[in-house]
Amino acid sequence: MNQIIEILDVTLRDGEQTHGVVFTPEEKLNITKFLLLHLKVNRVEIASARVSEGEKQAVKKIISWAEKENLTDKIEILGFVDFDKTVNWMNEAGAKVLNLLTKGSLNHLTYQLKKTSKVHISEIEKTIRNAVDNKIKVNVYLEDWSNGFLHSKDYMIEIAKAVADFPIEKLFLPDTLGVLSPEETFEGVSLVKSIVKNKKIEFHGHNDYSLAVANCIYAVKAGIDGLHVSVNGLGERAGNSPLEAVITAIHDKLNVKTSVIESEITTICKLVEVFSGKRISDNRPIVGADVFTQTAGIHADGDKKGNLYANPILPERFGRKRTYSLGKLAGKASISENLKQLGLVLSNELEKKVLDKVIELGDLGVVVSPEDLPFLISDLSGEEILENFKIKSCEVISGKGIKPFAKLNVSYKQNEYSANGEGDGGYDAFMSALQKITDELKIVLPELLDYQVRIPPGGKTSALVETIITWSGSVFKNEKDSFRTIGFDADQTTAAISATEKMLNLILK
Repeated sequence: MNQIIEILDVTLRDGEQTHGVVFTPEEKLNITKFLLLHLKVNRVEIASARVSEGEKQAVKKIISWAEKENLTDKIEILGFVDFDKTVNWMNEAGAKVLNLLTKGSLNHLTYQLKKTSKVHISEIEKTIRNAVDNKIKVNVYLEDWSNGFLHSKDYMIEIAKAVADFPIEKLFLPDTLGVLSPEETFEGVSLVKSIVKNKKIEFHGHNDYSLAVANCIYAVKAGIDGLHVSVNGLGERAGNSPLEAVITAIHDKLNVKTSVIESEITTICKLVEVFSGKRISDNRPIVGADVFTQTAGIHADGDKKGNLYANPILPERFGRKRTYSLGKLAGKASISENLKQLGLVLSNELEKKVLDKVIELGDLGVVVSPEDLPFLISDLSGEEILENFKIKSCEVISGKGIKPFAKLNVSYKQNEYSANGEGDGGYDAFMSALQKITDELKIVLPELLDYQVRIPPGGKTSALVETIITWSGSVFKNEKDSFRTIGFDADQTTAAISATEKMLNLILK
């Protein structure tokens, strides 16, 4: 197969229908810019018409930018069969492409609209012609098309044929409730392709059976012209077809092409993770924290002897690197690979001591990160291999109605330094004070990328807190993607301070 598949990203419209997700206008603009300019998707569906004044302002902001970039034809809005209301809303916002929501199943037509097919088709035509008269291009969603194909095929064929004769650009086939199997997707798309020959057809999947990626593959096999995807699979219920997995699968398994730049996928997934507040699970394909981590020592050994445990989904394709887990399943190769990435060389005897200690800690359920190795080596060898930046004391005052304040004392290279700081929270106040000291010492601090707090279940207020901070790796000579430091304490802020102290010693190594 040598076809080129168009990609419509629906993160900002359907993805925003994820429970608890709301994007601000500025966030929508930033995501749109990245999707079109860096990731290179073909088009972006950014909003639903007539939802709110805030939504209209977001569309205006994006359209204003798109006009300067000559990209307005790539910005699409979901609208409704309402004659002139959606069209007027779009005119006010400046949008030029309408994705019109119509009913693709008899069940939706009968019980939601309570109309006949003749009436519905007539109203669709009036809305489309009004949009076209206003110089707005129209694509049509056949909402609940999958159930229409499965349970009311005659109606689905009737409306597909009718709509295709109107002045529209593309016909969208949504598996609105995520009910299709791959074989059903192939049959349904093939049927529509056989009766609609004058329009481009696109597939819009949902992931309720966790079949969205497979369904996209079978839609392409059936001759679909475009696919709709969402970053991190955001969307109603179980979400939409995930951009990262769909793109990888159709590139590798079908030999089809898209305009998407694979090396930018990780960045857009992290950006949407931050703006949406929905964390990417560690084992999520392509972009999860653990998917390029080998845990078993035999895997690390195999990779060392010729990438024996690598598959075509190589981390470098997505701007990432393979890592090797440190725990009770670790082997000699796991340790040596991590030491190599840290630029450390140990004697065979000391390397074995480190491996034994890692396995011992793993048996106790303690997470050991690669960044912990220098500290383990110092303990086991009795030699100080780090710069020995020490936080001697830090007094943090915060509470309701109080501006958080921190008083910090540190020692570095046999000298002591002190500073005070204020911030939006206790840790922010600490970082403000630390920044004053590091500025004086001309130490460049890395950007904080992520901050996680883990507390064991059980509800004990005295529970030991694990704070995991992810930092930008750009401060290192080899410019790592990122690195993590972990702090433990019964107090959350103190645990974060401990993780930060580790970070300082690592970057000064």
